[in-house]
Amino acid sequence: QVQLGESGGGLVQAGGSLRLSCAASGRAFSSYAMGWFRQAPGQEREFVAFISWNGVNTDYADSVKGRFTISRDNAKNTVNLQMNSLKPEDAAVYYCAAKSSIGSAFYRSDEYDYWGQGTQVTVSL
Repeated sequence: QVQLGESGGGLVQAGGSLRLSCAASGRAFSSYAMGWFRQAPGQEREFVAFISWNGVNTDYADSVKGRFTISRDNAKNTVNLQMNSLKPEDAAVYYCAAKSSIGSAFYRSDEYDYWGQGTQVTVSL
């Protein structure tokens, strides 16, 4: 089992940057694929980014490609989401999620086994 905790959210002006971190506790973090999702008020939770267990494979939602970067450090049990050129439409609660798999990419929230509590990102004009 894995426990996840996000940090790094906050208020930023449009065009600015934030770096979200997700710390994992538990065993065998390196065998988990990790994802970032977000949910704005009144909207469905949506996929943002994915990283494979070894960090080799990554993928992004079209809306964030070229602006967001996902990375992980298995020695530190962390996964990060660097968010640049933020837009007001990026505002949401951001969640990290873990799936016990060394397989291919996962894009649906129901594919993930564990979730953090979320961190709020607010982007002002």
